Amino acid sequence: MAALGRGAAFLRFLRSNTQVLCRCGKPAGCTLARWRSMATSVAVGGSLCAVPFTQAPSLSHESLIRRAASLVTDSSNTFLSQTTLALIDAITEYSKAVHTLVALQKRYLASLGKLSQAEEDSIWQVMVGQRAEISDRQEECKRFEAVWINAIRLCETAAEAAYTSGAEHASITMQTNIQLARSQAEEARKFSRDADKKLVEAKALEVQASAQRAAALEKSDEDVPEAYLRED
Repeated sequence: MAALGRGAAFLRFLRSNTQVLCRCGKPAGCTLARWRSMATSVAVGGSLCAVPFTQAPSLSHESLIRRAASLVTDSSNTFLSQTTLALIDAITEYSKAVHTLVALQKRYLASLGKLSQAEEDSIWQVMVGQRAEISDRQEECKRFEAVWINAIRLCETAAEAAYTSGAEHASITMQTNIQLARSQAEEARKFSRDADKKLVEAKALEVQASAQRAAALEKSDEDVPEAYLRED
């Protein structure tokens, strides 16, 4: 703004001098030195108007690469966050399905010999449906696990690229997010392993109870003919 003000003042000064020169009537009355001074002033005033207010600094290849590497880490981190959340949800739903089956098996074992055959068959059908749901949940966990592993590998590559490109902060942030994702996934797997352990235990109890029941029925069938023989 100051440069524009000085330029406007100079133009007014130039107009006034020009009017005076024109009124001189004799060009010889105006010295050559004065014309040269005025020409120099015009050149200086023009140069002031030509200077821009700000000049954008030029970006180097290194800075552009660092920016691109940071963008890669940001997008990779988003991919990792989404896949980690999907994996944790899948493992959680699988664990819930397993715990539900364990509860059904305990109820089934406790009802042996106390319920009618139709009621036992009804509970058994529910258990069969629950096992099918567990199988579906397992497949879902495997699918999200594969995607999650690819996300981890992608983030590791992005972190390495950011480090070699000079974007150390983006690389460190990416490595921290990888460690956090692994920790969260492992925490979810602990609940899954605990549910699997309880399922194995419940299955063993079911097999044992079924064997005892079969032995009791076999013994009952053997006792009936002996009773008839004693009556004869």
